[in-house]
This record gives sequence, structure tokens and C-alpha cells, in this order.
Amino acid sequence: MKMQWRVAAGAALLGASGWTLALTVPGPVVDDAWLAAHQGEVNILDVRPNQKSFGATPEFEVDKKSGKKSLVALGSHIDGAVPVDDGKVRVERMVNGLKVKGMIPEKADFEKLVRGWGVQADRPIVIVSAGMDPIDFNDAARLFWQFKVYGEDNVAVLNGGTAGWIVAGQVISSAPVAPATGNWVAKADRTAEYSASSQDVAQAQADHSAQLVDSRDDAFYLGVAKSPATSAAGHLAGAKNVFTALMSTTGEVSHLRSPATYKDIFSMSGFDAQAPAITYCNTGHQASGTWFVLTQILGNKHVRLYDGSMHEWTLEKRPTVSVSQGG
Repeated sequence: MKMQWRVAAGAALLGASGWTLALTVPGPVVDDAWLAAHQGEVNILDVRPNQKSFGATPEFEVDKKSGKKSLVALGSHIDGAVPVDDGKVRVERMVNGLKVKGMIPEKADFEKLVRGWGVQADRPIVIVSAGMDPIDFNDAARLFWQFKVYGEDNVAVLNGGTAGWIVAGQVISSAPVAPATGNWVAKADRTAEYSASSQDVAQAQADHSAQLVDSRDDAFYLGVAKSPATSAAGHLAGAKNVFTALMSTTGEVSHLRSPATYKDIFSMSGFDAQAPAITYCNTGHQASGTWFVLTQILGNKHVRLYDGSMHEWTLEKRPTVSVSQGG
């Protein structure tokens, strides 16, 4: 009885003092029900390529036979969300004397960027993508990866993004947002744990210490198409292909798949989902989706993202593997 009384008294004292237990995300992925329940207690970052749609009205299409209304164009945002311009999340950096685009900002620069979004250090961060297309998930996954690199663990992505929120009938807003300056602090620099360099990739090729996961579509992988961001077509020698668009479902809203489905996708693509791996793409963006699934959903803690990806690799004039270009 004395112990019970002490616990109760301690709880009462905690409440009386104004202290509360800090809210934490339940995992790396949250659903709209969880976010709706904690909407006023979290930082919501809405990252999407089309910034104009943040203040627009969503567009729907009604099927003449069934009468079902479907979302066809994204508009508006979750009330309380702050717009994040996807084009400003990554920057150009000097790497071994070369200007490499699309890289993670340096620690101090990222901290300044996040504070500009009004992120408060004592609140969880929920990252919201557009959610209309499977590729949209990469916008959230990439920003999530950058937060993890700089020591933030109280962060999650919203499954289904803004599209899922709208289709679920949650409250939306089209009002403009002008966030106050935040006070978020980068807690660490875990670059070595989360990021791979060109040298790391070359070492993996030489000693087979890590699987190389090419996250692009098969045209880029085979070399029958070439991104403007790369200086040569094809893929890294020894790499296998699993397109990042497979990480999300298609349809009115793109949701994440089940862990069992992901295991099968990687297994059928020739990967061991629990073995060390390095994910890459053209610029390090699409590779974030496969990195997220392998690490955050399948629990593989030995996966790094090659930030410079094929852009950096081909700038350095390193070799690639491609199909014959005979026509």
C-alpha cells in the first residue's frame, strides 16, 4: 500500500508541477488516426514538389455509374502543417573537389533550415508527402533520412500522405502558413552510420561486403535511358534492381505495403533483406524509399544510402555497366 501511495502521490505532484511526459511517435510510420489525435502536439512538415497545391482546393472526379468520388488532384493541407519545398531540402556540396548536387546539407545548415520551418525541439516530427503517386513517398523518406543522420529519432512519416488524409475525411485547410522560428537542434552527426561514400561503394564491389540496391526503374538500370543528372548510362557493377515505386501501392492514395510483401519483393529481386546493403539511384532521392523500407520496416540496421549516387559516381568517371548501345 505504501508503494502504491508513493506512486500516486508522485503522479499527482508531477501533474501539479506542470510537468508532462514528452510525446513520442509510436514508430517510424503513423496513420491519420494517430496524427488526428495528436495534431496540436507535433511538428507537421508537408513536403511536396508542387508548392502551389498547398493553398489550392482538392479536385475530385465522380464515377457516373457508381457515384463514387475519387481524388484526382491534390489541394490544401493538414491544418497546422508547414510547407517544405522539396527542391530546397538538398544542396550542392563540394566532394573531393567536385560540385555534387542534391546532397544533404551540412549539420549547421540543416539545423538552420529546420528552424526556418518552425520545428520545435520538444515535439515529435511527422513528415507528410503528397501521397498521390508511389514516387511521392520518396519525398518524405528522404527528409526522414536527413533527420536521422543528424540525430533526430522522434520522427515519423504519415502513411498515405496528404491524399490519404483527405480521402479519410480528415479536416483540411487552404490557409497560408507563416511559421515562427523554431528551436530544433541537431543532436548528432551519424553520417558514417547512415550514408555511404563512393569509396564505400567501391569497397563493397571489391569485397562483396554489402549488397548494392539500384532503386531506379529498369530503363535507367539497364542503361537504355539516362538521367540528365548522370554523366553516363547504366548501373554500378554488382548491383541488382528493385524500383522504389514498388515500395508504395498505386491507386487513389499510395500507402506503404505490408512487411511480408516487402520481404518477398526484395527476395524475388535477389536480395537478402537482412544483409548489409547500400541503396542508390540517380541523385540519392529515390534510394531513400528503399532505404526506409529496409531499415525502418524490415529492421535492417546495416543499410546506408549513397547520397551522391550515380550523379557523383559518374562525375568521378567511375565505371558503369550498361546494355549495348547498338540501337
